[in-house]
Order: sequence, then C-alpha cells, then structure tokens
Amino acid sequence: MLCHVERLGTGPVRYVFCHGLFGRGRNWTSIARRLAPAGCLLLDLPDHGQAARSQRFSYDHLVQALAEVLEDLAGTDFTVVGHSMGGRAVMLTALAQPDLVPRLVVEDIGPAPTPVAALRQAADALSQLDLTGLESRRQASQALAQDLPDPALRAFLLSGLQPDPAGGWGWVFNLELLRRDLDQVVDWPDPGPTPPYPGPCLWLLGGASTTVSPDSAVRMAQLFPQLSPVEIAGAGHWVHAEAPDQFVEVLRRFATATPAWTAAV
Repeated sequence: MLCHVERLGTGPVRYVFCHGLFGRGRNWTSIARRLAPAGCLLLDLPDHGQAARSQRFSYDHLVQALAEVLEDLAGTDFTVVGHSMGGRAVMLTALAQPDLVPRLVVEDIGPAPTPVAALRQAADALSQLDLTGLESRRQASQALAQDLPDPALRAFLLSGLQPDPAGGWGWVFNLELLRRDLDQVVDWPDPGPTPPYPGPCLWLLGGASTTVSPDSAVRMAQLFPQLSPVEIAGAGHWVHAEAPDQFVEVLRRFATATPAWTAAV
C-alpha cells in the first residue's frame, strides 16, 4: 500500500484524515482522540512519515494512494478529511472516483494554486540545516530561527526531525524530492471538464488564514455544488491545531447531520 495507515478509536471507521505538506498522520492524533470512540484512520501520504517514497511528486500519485485506502471501506459510512496538500488530494479523489467518498471535508485550501515563496524559504532552510553533530530539536530550532522566525512553524517542521536508530538525525518526509517538486505541490492540477462531485462537502476555512484566495469560492462551488463553507474566526491555516474544539464541533456536526452520498444502484 502506498500510504501508511494508523487506526485510532474502537468503533467502526468514521473518519479518514489526510495531512498537509511536511506533515504525517499523527498530526491528527489529538483530533482523533476527541472523536473517540469513532474509528479514525490517520494516513501518512506518499513521501511523508512511514509511507512509500517515490521518484517524483504528483497529485495523480496521491489520488491513487488514497483510493487504495478508501476502496477497503466501500459500503460504509465515513467522512474523508484533508488539510492543505491533503485537501487537494481528497478533492481530486472525490472528483475522479466519487463512489469512494461518501462525504468530504476540505480544510483551508481551494482549487487554485497557492503562493510558494514562504514554503520555498522553509524547504530551503530545512535542506541547509546541518544535521551533523546535531544533539536536539531545540538546537535545530535555534539554528533555523533566523530564516524561520515563527516558532510555531519551526515546531511543526521540526516534528518531522527524528533520531536515526543508526545514529544522527533524519527527516521523516522526503525533503529533497518535495523541495525539488514544490511547484507541483502548491499547484492545482485542474481536472478539466469533469462532472462535479455530487456528495456533501464541508469547506472549513481559517478566518485569519491567507492561503485561500477569494476567487476560489466560485470554482469550489462549481466543482462541489453541495458545498457548505464554514469559517472559524481567528484560526490560521492549521485550523485543526489552532482551534481544535471548534474544528471537532463543526466536523462532528457535519458528519452526523449530513447524509452520506452513495451512487445510485
């Protein structure tokens, strides 16, 4: 399987979570615990965490990887959630294979390219970090502080820096590939004249985020006509991390009150 899958919760699977760039499935752990006892699948997408590595980044590859997971859930009632890069992946999967997606949540991303400059700066800074002789993440954070002054961003990125059992430190994401292919990561590969996704879609936006351009709303409504936009005031791009209580409340209400879409037999 192209994704690495971790399951939390004792009940039937009700949620499938897809992380953003430089993230991994365990970024969703606190949200999954709040949703207990519902079963949650936390995915490491390709080139992240413990998932398979590839030779190049493409959203077609992410769609293939996600579809492998969703096919095993066929016939059950669940909600697919994707943040940022993972949000693009879940949107494209819902458009390409709607039968696999009973219900969709897209967090703070839209069907349009996003600015690359800040991500390019972050990827370059991580690539230039000398891991030789590194003793702790704190030391790494100090070394990155000049290029990446936001401590929250540094903490998120450095959560992907792990001690190597053989000695030293290494990244749990495929840093050089993602850095090389960053223009593809931030792009929206328009699916063309595809039929819109017929199921319910929650579009969860951070009120303080600048990631989603205002003109994305028109295209979003075209591709996902059963769209329910919700903005969480004060939250930035990582809505689920910055406003977890509100995020879970909105997500649970959507998942329980919105009938899942199923294809006509």
